[in-house]
Parts: sequence; C-alpha cells; structure tokens
Amino acid sequence: MLLRSLRLFKIVRVAIRYGLDEIAISGFDTPRITRFLNAIFFWRDLSRPRGERLRRALEDLGPIFVKFGQVLSTRRDLLPLDIADELMRLQDRVPPFDSDLAIAQIQKSLGAHPDALFATFDRTPIASASIAQVHFATLKDGTEVAVKVLRPGMRNTIDHDIGLMHLAADWVERLWADGRRLKAKDVVAEFDKYLHDELDLMREAANASQLRRNFANSDLLMVPEMYWDYCSSSVIVMERMHGIPISQTERLRAEGVDLSKLSRDGVEIFFTQVFRDGFFHADMHPGNILVSTAPATFGRYIALDFGIVGTLTDFDKDYLSQNFLAFFRRDYKRVAEAHIESGWAPKDTRVDELEAAVRACCEPIFDRPLKDISFGQVLLRLFQTSRRFNVEVQPQLVLLQKTLLNVEGLGRQLDPELDLWKTAKPYLERWMTEQIGWRGFVQQLKIEVPRYSRLLPQLPRLAHQALTMATQANKHEQNTELLKRLVAEQRRTNLLLGVIVYFGGGLIGGIIVVQLLLHFLRF
Repeated sequence: MLLRSLRLFKIVRVAIRYGLDEIAISGFDTPRITRFLNAIFFWRDLSRPRGERLRRALEDLGPIFVKFGQVLSTRRDLLPLDIADELMRLQDRVPPFDSDLAIAQIQKSLGAHPDALFATFDRTPIASASIAQVHFATLKDGTEVAVKVLRPGMRNTIDHDIGLMHLAADWVERLWADGRRLKAKDVVAEFDKYLHDELDLMREAANASQLRRNFANSDLLMVPEMYWDYCSSSVIVMERMHGIPISQTERLRAEGVDLSKLSRDGVEIFFTQVFRDGFFHADMHPGNILVSTAPATFGRYIALDFGIVGTLTDFDKDYLSQNFLAFFRRDYKRVAEAHIESGWAPKDTRVDELEAAVRACCEPIFDRPLKDISFGQVLLRLFQTSRRFNVEVQPQLVLLQKTLLNVEGLGRQLDPELDLWKTAKPYLERWMTEQIGWRGFVQQLKIEVPRYSRLLPQLPRLAHQALTMATQANKHEQNTELLKRLVAEQRRTNLLLGVIVYFGGGLIGGIIVVQLLLHFLRF
C-alpha cells in the first residue's frame, strides 16, 4: 500500500511539474483557474511547448504511460498537430538504458558475455522502446541479428501502475453509472494480462514464430526468424530486418514504393490476421513496422515487436465477420440482430430502434476517403448509442479495437484517399465464401476425418455391447421399473448407433468420393 501511495504521489508530482493540468484545461474558458494554478505552482518552468512537456511526462512515468502516448500518436485527426508530432517520438526514441546493464542482462540470461556469444556486438542501441531496447550483432557464422534486451526493474514498475489502474477501475464501477456496463475492472484485467505477457520475451519469440508461420507463403508481410539457442525470458535474438520505417513516407516515395498499394495491403494484412488466423499483431504503431526495399521483397511490410498479440475464438470471428459485412452492405438491421443474438445487447432490445441508432452513427461515413472520416468520432458516437441501449463492452475485443485504430492511423498517413470500405468488403466476402461454401466444407471435412476414423472401427464392438445389454435387460424387464428404464435407454442407444453407422458409412463413402475427385482434378 505504501509503494502504491508513493507511485500515486509521483504521478501527481510529474503532472504538476510538466504542467499537465494547464494542458488539460486549455480547451476551456477558465482564465481564473489557470491564474490560480500558476500562482500556486509558481516554481515550475512551462516555457517549453506543451507537446514536449506531455512527452517528457509520459517518459518519466514509465512504460504504461509511454504506450498510452504511442496509441495517441496515431490519432492525428483527434489531437492538435503539435502534440501528435511530439508523441510520434515515443514510437522508437524512448531514452535507452545503460549498455552495461544490457550486457549484464545478456550475460546473466545466456550464460556468456556478448563478446563470447557474437562475432560483433554494437554497444550503442539502435532502438529503445518502453519495455526493451535493441542492439545489432553478428553471429559467429556471419548472420546479422538483432538482440532485444528487457529493461531492468520493469516488473515492479508495471505492478505498481497496474495496481493503481485496478484501483481506478474499482472506483469507476462504484461511482459511475456506466462503470459496470463498461466492465472497467475486466478491461484492466485484460490489459494487465497482455502487459505482463509482454515482459516474457520467450513468449514474444513464440508469437513471432507463429505469425511467421501464418504468413510463410505471403507476398504481403515478412516476420524475422528467431534463433532459439540465444533466446530467454529477458533476451531474444532474431534475424535482422532491413527496411524503411513506414512513417517515413518521403523516403518511401523516393524509393518508388506505391503508397496507395501499401495502404491497401495493410488493410488486407489486418483482416487476414483477424478472420483467417484469429491471431493478430496488436501493437501495430508506426515504430513497429518497416517496408522492405530489397529487390526480392520490394514493398512488403516487415513486422517487429510481438510482445502483444490478440487472439479470437471462432465465435468472435463469426460475430465480427457478420457485423463487418453487414456494415459494409449497410444492413443495419443485421447489425442490430447480431448484437442481440450474441447477448451483447439485452434480449428485450427493439431491433428497429437499435437499427436506426446504428444507421445514424455509420451512414455519414460511407463512400468517403479516410481523410474525411474518423473512426475515433464514430466510436464516440457508437459509445453514446451503446450506453442508451445498455450494450456491454467485450474485454476480449479491446485489443482489436486498438489495432483497428492503429490501422486507420497508418492508412491515413499512407493514402488519405483510401476507401476502407471498398478495400475490405471483397476480402470479407471471399472469406465468408471460403468458410460457408464448398471450400469451407472440404476444409472442415479434412479436420473432422481423423476424429471419425478413430470412432468408426469401434462401432461393431459398441453395437455388440449394446445388443448384449439389451438382451439381458429384456429377460428381466418385468422385474423392476429400473430395468424398464434401462431397456428404454438401450433402445435409444441402439437407434443412435444405427444412425451413426448409417451416416458413418455415408461419410466414408463421401470421403472416398472427395478423394477421387481431388485425385482426378490434379490431372
């Protein structure tokens, strides 16, 4: 409790030092309050620009606040440009920690000094982020690698900040009418989980390996290979990737990269991760994305930093696909029905009223390029609508919402004329066809065949056991009521087994037919 109080005191002290109170009330006509605060805190220096003061405050407060600033930096349509430009520096220019600490961490984790592990090791970090920093190195065989080292003392700092967030969430649910509906405590718990996952670099390496496997045959996205012999929970070594940061649009143009195609590819990568794989990079701010300019991989995205990924269940994917597709088709009635069917809106909600409310939020943004719309404003209006209809916030989709805003921010930088709806709609329609049509049936059949192959050989034995039990039960069915119920149960079992045998035989025949068709189609 003492440590938490000290952390809260530091937050207040940093906010006062950098004049965050002045920034917060700058949009209101409160000259008297401003003069009063300046009189109380006469000792502070507010001569620096407000954007720089905000950035420095977030850096002083630590990783959670830095990540908050990273998310804000992608919302140039919602922030004043001076603040957005300054927060952009949080993407890859967080102050590094001492290289001697990094070397000590490597030696402790991998059991040897970097000079013994690598042919070369650059003591100067190439990038520094809120959780870790990166050094370039070369393996003994000449392979260029990047060495990521966890910041010392991160766990204690994050534990204290998360504790304060849990306390704040509890107050929100107690004191605010919308607090329970928004599931503030569940949302913080979800963020807590992902943030602590990010502290385990082995988990990050595994995430990268999975994403690399998902896009192994893709022409859109590249993911670095992990060198497992040099990986631990606080140090990982990966393939060094060469590319231009996606935020440097002028350099990309100079290299001949088609920014319009790049923005469309980004949308496809996002929807592929979400709907095909249910496994998506959930920290897609510009500091984590490069673009390859090598001849063999020209124009491909390069993903970095896999500490935070999101996963979706089949139910989530089905629900989201129906909603996205209904949005793109302007079928607001289907959107309303999906919310009620999923339980996100109360069962007694009137479909026509929810349909009308959603139409009022979304209709103005269709057929307009990204430069003329803002998902931030749309989400705000949807939030107001959800409060009216008591729609519950789903914590498992918080990361998806954050990632969608990141994707919009990237698209806005690359191609303000991008029509998100026309770009995404064909992909979603194709995905739905693959899931529900003939391709989906064949794919599902391949998944289910191994399960049935284990069951079908057992059917004769199960049927024999059932018949034997039925015969024994028939001899004594008049003795007790219990045996009568047993006979009835066995008859139902026999019927079920008969149905299984019937359809099992049909399934085997169907599999044979499918295999024959596939065989002949090859020729």
